[in-house]
Amino acid sequence: MTSTNDLGQSDALAPVRLARIALTWLAEPGTWSVHRLVDAYGPIGALERLLAGDVPDRRVRTAVAARRAAGDPREVAAAALAHTERLGARLVVPEDDEWPAQVRDLELMTREGAGRVVDQETAPPLAIWVRGNHPLAEALNRAVAVVGARAATPYGDHVASGLGYGLAERDWTVVSGGAHGIDAAAHRGALNAGGLTVAVLACGVDRPYPAGNSSLFDRIVETGLLISEWMPGAEPLRHRFLVRNRLIAAATIGTVLVEAAARSGATQTLRRALAINRPAMVVPGPVTSAMSVGAHELLREHPAARLVTGLPHVLEEVGRIGADLAPLARAPRQPRDLLDDESAVVLEALPRRGVLDVDALAARAGLDLRNTLRKLALLEDLELVVRRDDGYALAVPSARPTTVR
Repeated sequence: MTSTNDLGQSDALAPVRLARIALTWLAEPGTWSVHRLVDAYGPIGALERLLAGDVPDRRVRTAVAARRAAGDPREVAAAALAHTERLGARLVVPEDDEWPAQVRDLELMTREGAGRVVDQETAPPLAIWVRGNHPLAEALNRAVAVVGARAATPYGDHVASGLGYGLAERDWTVVSGGAHGIDAAAHRGALNAGGLTVAVLACGVDRPYPAGNSSLFDRIVETGLLISEWMPGAEPLRHRFLVRNRLIAAATIGTVLVEAAARSGATQTLRRALAINRPAMVVPGPVTSAMSVGAHELLREHPAARLVTGLPHVLEEVGRIGADLAPLARAPRQPRDLLDDESAVVLEALPRRGVLDVDALAARAGLDLRNTLRKLALLEDLELVVRRDDGYALAVPSARPTTVR
């Protein structure tokens, strides 16, 4: 009889988990040749072929040989699984009920013209380490990514925090990378709303990076999730952040970019979302801000990227069709908005200063006397004109313009 934990993970999957850990250790997450082996032979069969050198990718064969020189993959996997359990974390694999099936959409990503390895190796994850009690698939079922610059401006922090709070308040999970700046602001906004937030790391879940966000990560673990494709103890190497970004894009319904400089990893996350046909949204910033250059260039280069200026726009992009439409932006209605054409002509005919009698006013407006008097009565009701003993004059505008609801 097999046993399961509180999240439905079965001991019967232990050999599969060990194989997937070994594969992740031998080749970096996202490696297509490994993904294809797993699809063809299963994780255990794929591991055997990889260890036998039966893989056409020469670069992967070289990487596997180098890793094997550092230790036995099966022993490394067993130690990693034991360490995972000691941490109170867990390894989620595609064979588990809580696996987020939507990450498989990374298979749709085109790699034509990709020059760097991180742009070529975009395969779906083999396994995900998780810290936190919430089921992973449930947490990501209704999730939006909010990403952006580490060196965020006060404007960017304000926008990201507001989006995080508003999304969480409406029962959306807020996903980001746990970095300083926009990421941290989005996470904190969600936490302050009492909502669910997920930090996707580029290192082990036992050593969240950056260390300066340790208290934030502690809060996230209490009510949300820390997740990673790298085993506990893995270092936050530079290229891993770019590999990680594809998971942020694929695990969520849509991605919002708040601020990004010209060379920002956050723009890559949005490009990943575009590549798999997910809603990709950009918050505009001041045209004089270096921290918005990358965001604005994305809007220029990609017609599919949508400009959003707040939560209503984001909800319209990711929400239910016809149910989450953002209200049209309108200026407050003014009394002049209620005028018909003839009333507007009478108002324009009055001098900016002084008084004009009715006969002269009718002549200037090109209307008969009776019609002019009717329009003047309307203008008086709207407090746009005042009646004097010798005619009519424009009303003196008040300090605060009157709006009409």
